[in-house]
Amino acid sequence: MVTLSDLPDIRGRFMRPGGQMFCEAEHKSDKRKVGVPLLEKKTNIYWLFILPGCLFLAFFMLIPLFSLLFKTFVDDGGAFSMANYFTLLESTYFKQVFWRSIRLSLTSTAVCAVLGFPTAYYISKYSKNKGVLMALAVFPMFTSPVIRSFSWMVILGKKGIVNDLLVKSGLIAKPISLLYNEFSMVVGFIQLFLPLMILSLIGIMDNISEDLNLAAGSLGASRLGTFRHVVLPLSIPGLVTGSVLVFTGCLTAYTTPQLLGGTDTRVLATMIYQQAMSLGDWTQASVVAVVMIVVTVAVSSVINNISRKLNPTI
Repeated sequence: MVTLSDLPDIRGRFMRPGGQMFCEAEHKSDKRKVGVPLLEKKTNIYWLFILPGCLFLAFFMLIPLFSLLFKTFVDDGGAFSMANYFTLLESTYFKQVFWRSIRLSLTSTAVCAVLGFPTAYYISKYSKNKGVLMALAVFPMFTSPVIRSFSWMVILGKKGIVNDLLVKSGLIAKPISLLYNEFSMVVGFIQLFLPLMILSLIGIMDNISEDLNLAAGSLGASRLGTFRHVVLPLSIPGLVTGSVLVFTGCLTAYTTPQLLGGTDTRVLATMIYQQAMSLGDWTQASVVAVVMIVVTVAVSSVINNISRKLNPTI
């Protein structure tokens, strides 16, 4: 009769030194446990890679941001006070600037969505020269906002190309004012941020399988029905991302409204510059900056909530 003592190979694999039996799977699990400290060491090394970036954000973004926020809640005597916010919210001038900024940002976002959606859909699904068209869409971003704003000043001025064409065509008797108003600012915003909307939508539409459209068509859906029930719901994440980027950019932009809006069409960004540099009131400028940050976060949250209701899978 053969015993385990006669089989040293089996004994070494299945018996502990004390004579207790164990399985090979348990032996393998013990080997895996040995590798856990090595994995923890690798994780610690990964933390060392992201530490410089975290320190950079902390020193150059978080600390100045909280310092700015702290100063707005302190009066001249160093005590806690909300007087700075009450003074700002009671100002008729601030209310006009605030609602103008919101209106122009929402208008520009809506126009960018209307123009960017079909453009992105064509580039993603039908274009044979996708790379070329994407390069053309992104090309305006390679130009400085200052140069683009001066270009629009040449185009929209009273002696510009648009007025010249309108007068020669007989549609108007004399040049009209297309510059230094809300219209010129919206035009500048659209050119500035439309590429962001297009790129955000293309990134999502590329992941929409053509099999879904074919399946909808085989079930009797028309092209319009397929677009409405398949393409549009699946494109909402890209639409949300693009809308947040465009709205945030429009609300915080300074160069475009400063050059195309003039001194009579103030927005929050130009109001901050006016309060800090022209009037020397840094506290009031800080309050306006805090209000701008809060509004940006709030509107972005509302857009995300609306998108979740339209597409619960987000």
